[in-house]
Amino acid sequence: MKILICSINYKPELIGVGKYTSEMAEWLNAKGHDVEVITAPPYYPDWKVFSGWSSWRYKTEYVEGVKVTRCPVYVPSKPSGLKRIIHLFSFALSSFPIVLYRSFKSVDVVFVVEPPLFAAPSALLFSKITGAKSVLHIQDFEVDAAFELGLLKSSFLRKAVSLVEQFTMSKFDCVSTISPKMLKKLNVKNVNSSKQYMFINWVDTSLITPLNRRSDYYNELNIPLDKKILLYSGNMGNKQGLEIIVESARRLVNKNELVFVMCGEGSSRSSLKELASDLSNIIWLPFQRLDKLNELLGFSTIHLLPQSREAADLVMPSKLTGMLSSGKPIVTTALPETQLAQVVTKCGMVVDPEDIDAFVEAIEILIGNPELCEKYGVFAREIAESELSTEMVLSGFEEKLKTMIG
Repeated sequence: MKILICSINYKPELIGVGKYTSEMAEWLNAKGHDVEVITAPPYYPDWKVFSGWSSWRYKTEYVEGVKVTRCPVYVPSKPSGLKRIIHLFSFALSSFPIVLYRSFKSVDVVFVVEPPLFAAPSALLFSKITGAKSVLHIQDFEVDAAFELGLLKSSFLRKAVSLVEQFTMSKFDCVSTISPKMLKKLNVKNVNSSKQYMFINWVDTSLITPLNRRSDYYNELNIPLDKKILLYSGNMGNKQGLEIIVESARRLVNKNELVFVMCGEGSSRSSLKELASDLSNIIWLPFQRLDKLNELLGFSTIHLLPQSREAADLVMPSKLTGMLSSGKPIVTTALPETQLAQVVTKCGMVVDPEDIDAFVEAIEILIGNPELCEKYGVFAREIAESELSTEMVLSGFEEKLKTMIG
């Protein structure tokens, strides 16, 4: 198959949409498919274009055998609601001529990732010109999330944008998303059930495995081996509600056996560090190299996974797959009816978002019960192996594409 992928995020971004899009492209390419990617220069989660790339120039390169065209994009250093819209629209605008130019080539499938939904019209036009099948893959319901998180507030604007969103989605041959709860939202978006497909995020269970020893990070960070590690690793943005971790560290500051580790980057990192400036029980790390990811995730005694109430089932945290594969228990904040809660209930503890008392109590219960931690860790690994392995998920998606093009 000849597959054109349009996604604003791509390798070398280490987390989120970029990670999954690049892994999918490379997997399909390794299976013998002709894959081409249209994307932006890497910038996430720092909201700063990586060194060696330009935000204002087109560039074509080959990454692990995949042809990748980088298009100019506006990247705000402090993304507000309006600036995010301009950011996403700038990519849709700059990628349009590249998508149009590629319409002169024979392509079987055009695959566009939301966010940004702004890129969807050019993908639809491409499919009409070329006869390619069109797939919209939703990692985040960006329109709903923007309003629920307060990034955008006008009720009139929400109604207008929602109508455009529904109309656009209805024109795709297939609309996929990453969890059963998010799939149900497609019914509200008036996407025909015959076009819906659940394309969950995956994890390389051979790369992320349970450690049967103490992680090397104990030595690297000069942490005594008897300490218990409470780890958050991922983007530090406004969808996570990470203030609850800082407040929990404050309440548990006299528990000398506990060390909180905050690993990652993002728009909220500096404000979180300022909030925790008086605390000595938090270690701050930047994103770690991919070859150290297994050591990092295995470093944790408990994974911490806050999620804001407003995000609910509009997003499914991509970091969850690695946590599960590492075979460690999880404490998360989520409403009981959400997909996140339904998964973590099997392998950890779920508390109400913003309920700091319950969050601290959950940490204390698990820390005081090593047998329960081990039990939850075994369940977590079983979920990763049975439901989330790379080969299983991507093979299923490959068959879906083959079926679509006949």
